[in-house]
Amino acid sequence: METYVLFLSIIAIINMGILAMLISLFGKMYVVTRAQLPLGLIVMAVSLLLHNAIGAMLNFSDELLISDAIFPYLMGVEIIELIGLSIFLKITMD
Repeated sequence: METYVLFLSIIAIINMGILAMLISLFGKMYVVTRAQLPLGLIVMAVSLLLHNAIGAMLNFSDELLISDAIFPYLMGVEIIELIGLSIFLKITMD
């Protein structure tokens, strides 16, 4: 079970790094264009960042709150989120 917690935490931290880069890029877009869309994207990215931060804190705090049976599902969600954020970052940087 500890390896699942470690993988979940690592993926959540990677997601937080990608989200921090997206927030930075959206902030630069807003400064240049003064458009409203980057502000909405910043709000979305900050909420996802908080979601991952809370999830990482849960993984580090007490692993007994989550049963062994649910870890594969949590891992799938984290990996899909990582893939989606990576694609979003690539599209944003292009």
